[in-house]
Amino acid sequence: MIKREQQFKRLLALLALVALAFVGLGFRLVDLQVWRHDELANLAKRKTVQTTWQEAKRGDILDANGNLLATSVSVKTICANPSMIGGQQAVVARALAPLLQMSENDLLQRLTPHIQKNSKGETVTNGFYYVRLQKNVSDETWQAIQTTMSQLSFGVDETKLKKSDREFLRSLRQYAISAEPDQLRVYPNGALAAHVLGFVGTLENTNHTSKMFGYDGIEKFFNDKLSGVSGWRVTGVDSKKNELAALQDEDVSAKNGLNVVLTIDAAVQHIMEEALADAVKEHAPASITGIVMRPHTGEILAMASLPNFDPNNLNTINTNTEPNRVISDVMEPGSTFKTIVISGALNEHIVNLNDTVFCENGIFHYAGITLHDAEHNHFGNLTVEQVLQKSSNIGASKIGIKLQAPKLYDYMTDFGLGAFTGIPLPHEASAKNFVRPAASWGKYSIAQIPMGQGVAATRLQMAMAVGALSNDGVLMRPMLVKRLEDSNGNVIQQYTPQSVRRVVSEETAREMVEALKTVVSTDGTAPLAAITNYVVAGKTGTAQKVVDGKYASDRFVVSFIGFFPADNPQVCISIVMDSPKEGGKAFGGALCGPVFHDIAQRCASYLNIPPDEISPQPSPPTIVASASTQNNLQTP
Repeated sequence: MIKREQQFKRLLALLALVALAFVGLGFRLVDLQVWRHDELANLAKRKTVQTTWQEAKRGDILDANGNLLATSVSVKTICANPSMIGGQQAVVARALAPLLQMSENDLLQRLTPHIQKNSKGETVTNGFYYVRLQKNVSDETWQAIQTTMSQLSFGVDETKLKKSDREFLRSLRQYAISAEPDQLRVYPNGALAAHVLGFVGTLENTNHTSKMFGYDGIEKFFNDKLSGVSGWRVTGVDSKKNELAALQDEDVSAKNGLNVVLTIDAAVQHIMEEALADAVKEHAPASITGIVMRPHTGEILAMASLPNFDPNNLNTINTNTEPNRVISDVMEPGSTFKTIVISGALNEHIVNLNDTVFCENGIFHYAGITLHDAEHNHFGNLTVEQVLQKSSNIGASKIGIKLQAPKLYDYMTDFGLGAFTGIPLPHEASAKNFVRPAASWGKYSIAQIPMGQGVAATRLQMAMAVGALSNDGVLMRPMLVKRLEDSNGNVIQQYTPQSVRRVVSEETAREMVEALKTVVSTDGTAPLAAITNYVVAGKTGTAQKVVDGKYASDRFVVSFIGFFPADNPQVCISIVMDSPKEGGKAFGGALCGPVFHDIAQRCASYLNIPPDEISPQPSPPTIVASASTQNNLQTP
């Protein structure tokens, strides 16, 4: 009886253990199938499903004639799997370091598995993951790497090794080093048009691939168009990660980015940059900028700012070289602003070109301040045309006073000052804070602003304003992009010239052109801007810089904006030089006139611009100092 009870107890115990085992098994099944289902399913998917991403080729940037300014070339990113290298890191590092242009010791460290803590505090190792060794490796170098790996010798007689060891060495040679497809942005002309093109960097995507991203210039403004759309392929893999075509689930091809065709002409850009570089050598300015455009369409043929950078080498980019000062820097325009004042007064019929203005023999007291013409100029009576020709500050001030502040402000804004030009580039300044409504002007502003002080603009705004006078009084929007096209040359989007508004009548524009012709004469302020066989019209500027809240006597921004042939303008050119070494002896006509002359003469030949039928041969010019804002504003 006792024995039967013991057996019964043992049976109960066994049943309890079995029941407990089933409960544990059931709990485990619930844990795996319900609570951890998503986690385990994703783990299984990662082991058996492979997603391969294919980045789209970034579109090209071309000049107006189809010349490549920026393109992308196929390269490789070289990777290693440390778990497949075993203890042979030194052998692999010694063989590959010269090909990867890395130090052998650095490469050895990257090939060696390391245990470390991740951002979550978990212990992880790189031993089971691919490690990127080198980016931007050419296809030729990758082929050399493959050949080198296939010929690696480990100093043993492999025929005497166990099968598993031979298999390990074979896998090491074939799979330990791999390559991911990538692309490298290349600028074939180096620094040419760097501020227009911009540059790119790389961003890490969530799919663990890198993608180019534009950081400045056209590269940034049209980044979405240039980038294209990534493609991908989802397929099954075996235990060795070999793709199983039968299990392919998705295959979506990448869509390459669009090409951006600019209005920039690489030859004109080269002409201008060469001339600017020569001026830098001669005058050592802090910076110099240039613009070449077609005034009737607003097409920008060239745009440059020195110092510049090479977008192929990001180490050349810094706070001094990166800014595109043509659009980002705001400056007092100096005497080039007189074109706006006088054209406004002519358009309002307040004055005509033959009216006489008494220029006070060089000293003008107004509203408690004293205004001066340039220190060697003591003009008496000048016609309005001569005020422009001689660049009299006092004459311009008196014309501005006649025009009155509200009207002057209207013409400033009509000519585009204080507003974005709409050029498709990032970092453009509007200078809105420097073009104040007339109601907020001081008591002497109406005398100061007409000579280009107390107001500010970008270099592009002033170039477009003068360009409007050469375009029968119509302000154009600057045009930098002609079209977007796909990789087959099909036009996706076409851009056309756009007028902003009429700022003065055709009659006023013609009168201004006639007056601006006299500036580029032996009696004007820019004789050095004259070119053979063409009549040039333009305006000089010499503006004092504000340093520590005061106008400095030795820091100037000098400029010349001109166009030719004057009666049928094909090209408008702006040259602005900041703080040349000449200091207080710097004048726009003397310093920027020759730069204009060099660019204009070469552009006329390259662009096959017909010469004027009656072309005065300019006499050997003498340097005539433009009326500067030097020492203009003084308290009595």
